[in-house]
Amino acid sequence: MSNRLIAEILNEPDAYFLIQAAQAALENEKQRRIAFYNDITEQEKAEFINGEIIVHSPVMMRHNNASLLLAQLMKVYAIKHQLGFVGIEKIMITLTRNDYEPDICFFKKEKAAIFTEKQTLFPAPDWVIEILSEGTKERDRGVKFKDYQAHQIEEYWIIDPDRQTIEQYHYAEGKYELILKSAEGHIKSFVMEGFHIPIRAVFDEALNVETLKKLM
Repeated sequence: MSNRLIAEILNEPDAYFLIQAAQAALENEKQRRIAFYNDITEQEKAEFINGEIIVHSPVMMRHNNASLLLAQLMKVYAIKHQLGFVGIEKIMITLTRNDYEPDICFFKKEKAAIFTEKQTLFPAPDWVIEILSEGTKERDRGVKFKDYQAHQIEEYWIIDPDRQTIEQYHYAEGKYELILKSAEGHIKSFVMEGFHIPIRAVFDEALNVETLKKLM
């Protein structure tokens, strides 16, 4: 919560009652979150965001292709250099209030070392990638952006499969800094040491194969 918002609440004569009501609402939300954990299945892609259950529609082919092409580059490189764990689509990360299933996420080996084979809920990753769609772009640029930033997730990529662009954000000094937004050139990860790829390799299968060979 920002200092400005705190000051606004404390300036109200009924500040105590406002905070009390917020605490009661959050406790109710907590119970619904527990029910969400019990009700979701492996077949669903669902998220719990600000008290609301969001069930996602099937993705378009271009969304799926970008996700798979990038994930396979990351996975091969991470395995080769023993850097950590790459998760795709159905990895649920649990933040302070909300639960998300990012399109791709990466945990450095220090975090990944304690994961178990039956684990279903994961902590904040070190790097998150979201691929825009009509149904998700507002959340990817809105509540998720704010939440990932608040939890100091070091790196955040937003991929637009329509425009075939990547936006790269890096967490520094309390906020995300936009490093690049481009459809051309190369991109280098801050989190996955040495991971440096052509942006087009996320959208072009032939270039992806060439890049994969170099990474191997």
